[in-house]
Amino acid sequence: MNTSVLKKYLDKEGKVIIYPSKSKNKMLILEYLASKFDSQRNYTEKEVNETLKQYHTFNDWALLRRDLFDAGFLGRSSNGSVYWKIEVQ
Repeated sequence: MNTSVLKKYLDKEGKVIIYPSKSKNKMLILEYLASKFDSQRNYTEKEVNETLKQYHTFNDWALLRRDLFDAGFLGRSSNGSVYWKIEVQ
């Protein structure tokens, strides 16, 4: 993870303050957010939302949750009731 680039998008508390439009930087943010999840457990949608709320300031956890899933950082059941972290190599 490129921490020097990542720091541009985080406040002093480690919360994402800007969600970049550039794909490469967006993936860096998603990787950072994915690191906040434990790969040894399952999460409800509410738990995913609550975790994401702790790590960003722009109040759009639904966008982040969808992007984490679309980018392959989180998996989810077909009905969306269960989420899990996917370990990316």
